[in-house]
Amino acid sequence: MCTHRTVRTIRALTITFAIGLGLSACGSDDGTDTTATQVSTTEHNDADVDFASDMIQHHAQALSMVDLTIERDLDPEVQQLAEDIRAAQGPEVETLSDWLAEWGEDVPETLRDHVNAGHDNDISGDMEGMEESDSDMPGMMSSDDLQALEEAPDADFQAMWLDMMIEHHEGAVEMSETEVQDGQYKPAVDLANSIISSQTEQVGTMQRMLDS
Repeated sequence: MCTHRTVRTIRALTITFAIGLGLSACGSDDGTDTTATQVSTTEHNDADVDFASDMIQHHAQALSMVDLTIERDLDPEVQQLAEDIRAAQGPEVETLSDWLAEWGEDVPETLRDHVNAGHDNDISGDMEGMEESDSDMPGMMSSDDLQALEEAPDADFQAMWLDMMIEHHEGAVEMSETEVQDGQYKPAVDLANSIISSQTEQVGTMQRMLDS
């Protein structure tokens, strides 16, 4: 019988293999770019808008999950990983928001907008009103998931957080692969490639933490 951990390992290997295939497909022997959609440093398409809009919300949930690690009794390397996620994804949200503004598109409301506005500190409660719009995004946690994480005792929290963040990262990688395939705006495609690389590496790190 396959365990959840075995399934995660298979997923990670599949993602890594897919990245290798994608990189092979993105360049020809002479080093020229041959991605499916011709990229541009100035023009964007609907795939870029979808990527920016969805990834803002996806990153916002990851950052809210990072917030839940504050004052928790975690292994130092897990706490450092949480801070690394915050350091990477916070600026990325700002970049994605700037692109949408430049394109004349709406910047989506996120879970962190509710919390940071001082409405309350109930992350799972705020999530309930946003689930419908987020339900199609791979790797997103439900309000029940977040409530379970918030209420978990310290003895269970770390493993739950790692397990959920692995799934969340895998979803971000999937979304980024779609942008690499379909996006037109080169900075967005470059960011998607960066997310694939960094979050796939972090998935491997988190799996090792769970296995140790």
